[in-house]
Amino acid sequence: MTTSVTLLGATGSIGRQTADIVAAHPDEFSVVAVTAHRSSQKLAEAALRTKAGFAAIADESAYRGLQKALSGTSIECAAGDQAVIEAASRQADKVVAGISGTAGLAPTLAAVASGANILLANKEALVVAGEWFRREVGKSKARLLPVDSEHNALFRLLEKIPPSQVAKLVLTASGGPFLGFSADALESVTPEQALKHPIWSMGRKNAIDSATLANKGLELIEAHFLFDMPEDAIETWIHPQSLLHGMVICHDGTSFGHFSRPDMNLSLAHALFYSDSAPASEPLSLHDLSRCEFLEPDTAAFPALRLARSALRSGGAAPAVFSIANEIAVEAFLAQRIGFNAIHRFIDQAIAASGAQAAPQGLDEVAALQAETTRLFAQSNSPARGIA
Repeated sequence: MTTSVTLLGATGSIGRQTADIVAAHPDEFSVVAVTAHRSSQKLAEAALRTKAGFAAIADESAYRGLQKALSGTSIECAAGDQAVIEAASRQADKVVAGISGTAGLAPTLAAVASGANILLANKEALVVAGEWFRREVGKSKARLLPVDSEHNALFRLLEKIPPSQVAKLVLTASGGPFLGFSADALESVTPEQALKHPIWSMGRKNAIDSATLANKGLELIEAHFLFDMPEDAIETWIHPQSLLHGMVICHDGTSFGHFSRPDMNLSLAHALFYSDSAPASEPLSLHDLSRCEFLEPDTAAFPALRLARSALRSGGAAPAVFSIANEIAVEAFLAQRIGFNAIHRFIDQAIAASGAQAAPQGLDEVAALQAETTRLFAQSNSPARGIA
């Protein structure tokens, strides 16, 4: 009996790697639906490769291209945000939530409502929705299976350790392409430099988040909601080799770490198979582990991690604003409209401006937060009041 899978964000880094695994094991998986934002050709290729039943593209202007690419096949296709929601809602055993950013929230919630197991790669959805997202999971038969390497590592460790023994969780970060840079040196870095991650292959938004350490801030907030751990019980360390992905520290002083090569296929395969039949990878040797380094994050040069901790402690809308403001600023940086350090400056400004707002409890409230934060960015980045 095969496991039915839907790929939300099939043309992104996570979607492509998932398709590789699915295509390599046709007797294990069948694909219900695939989605993408605007690349009709790449979506059609993913649909054909995985033998999907349905393909949905969010950008309606790309629909004709998708129709043409899938003409003569039995694959259904549709366009628009509601088509993506429909794809997420179709019955599947597992839904890979790989749509980057806040745009992934509505489809992921639709998949939650369907009762599927959610292979969560979109950390922003959980960060923005927080307790509301967890309540929706609780009301359905859905289960969250994290596929970020760090959260997947902690998930696997925590399955084996009684909750009463857990004192702290440890998340690691590679440090990105600018490890060791000063705040002054970061003023002049370019998007091209920031996109060159030294270890991982990832999408553009995630690559910039890794360079600013905002990615680790988002993962800190995600770990809080996933594992119900307070902010001060989650440590973050820079580990340039990316061999230790997560650690659990117990009350008795013992620690359990999850080591593996830096390969997203490992955590994706674990969540897809979720059994001993998952394909094996080359194990690490003691020689590999002998070169491990662990450094405290430099939150003076990379304040985004410190801002994430502050947002999580503040609660309310602050974690959502952190994520939304970061997304807006990263897009502007990639378009070369602001500088690298302006990303964390705007996050700080947006959180301060949000005051004591309550956490969003619906998609309309998320949309209002997005609109409010976008207006603030436009005002802040005007010629007279630029943050760049």
